[in-house]
Amino acid sequence: MIREEESLEAFAQHLRVEKGRSVHTVRAYLGDLRSLLAHLEQQGVEALSEVRLADLRSWLGAQGGSGVSRSTVSRRAAAARTFFRWLTRTGAVTTDPSLRLAAPGKDHHLPGVLRQPQATELLDLAAVAADDEDPVHLRNRAMLELLYASGMRVGELTGLDVDDLELQTRTARVLGKGDRERIVPFGQPAADALTAWLASGRPRLTTGDSGPALFLGRRGRRVDQRQVRSSLQDLLTHLPDTPAMGPHGLRHSAATHLLEGGADLRTVQELLGHASLATTQIYTHVSVDRLRAAYQQAHPRA
Repeated sequence: MIREEESLEAFAQHLRVEKGRSVHTVRAYLGDLRSLLAHLEQQGVEALSEVRLADLRSWLGAQGGSGVSRSTVSRRAAAARTFFRWLTRTGAVTTDPSLRLAAPGKDHHLPGVLRQPQATELLDLAAVAADDEDPVHLRNRAMLELLYASGMRVGELTGLDVDDLELQTRTARVLGKGDRERIVPFGQPAADALTAWLASGRPRLTTGDSGPALFLGRRGRRVDQRQVRSSLQDLLTHLPDTPAMGPHGLRHSAATHLLEGGADLRTVQELLGHASLATTQIYTHVSVDRLRAAYQQAHPRA
């Protein structure tokens, strides 16, 4: 029986400290590797030094056969490669069985993306709701305006502190994946919403537990991702024909609309905080699809 919990903990420490991976990535990789260890145990493999490429391939094959998405299988292959590369470097195994381990490419699909008029209508609804000066409505408007204006991830939004904002220059300092820091701009509508929140909303929710958090819940603690999702979905129920989406959909919408407006791919990559341009290129497919749909609808010989 494989008993490798100590190796997994040491590997997790390596990911956190040396690689700077996020808590979510570390948790996902550990889950993937525990799945692998359980499979190896079922196959009668008793030690990591005995693992062969065929064992890893059979594990991935079993994942695909059980209905796991291609993107998850791809991530699990990456977790195995990273793990065995680390084991080889540390001398825990003498040969790396994952060197020729391949996996299906990720599913290149996006969650729902708003059309530009829909995004405008959504944010107009948030502004109307904030007219009652309820601090939560002021907060919701500011959060959604900032999400759409900056394209930041919802986890980056909830992690913002008041000092991360520069309202004069309309920029925010964001701590992204792998603890990579970047500066993102936002427009005047977001600046107006943030100003109203800081002047009339946040002071009414602040408690001794608030600390420097930019966005607060009704009890004065830092807002969480669930609250952001709830605020968005409540507004979407008032908009007909909008796709089912969470806060990440505003990030995707922002990226798509930037490209449709003429922004170059490198600029969008920097704004979103993507480590690889390949990740950003998925948005070009969305823009081309929309262009094709408009062409087929409008051109007499489409």
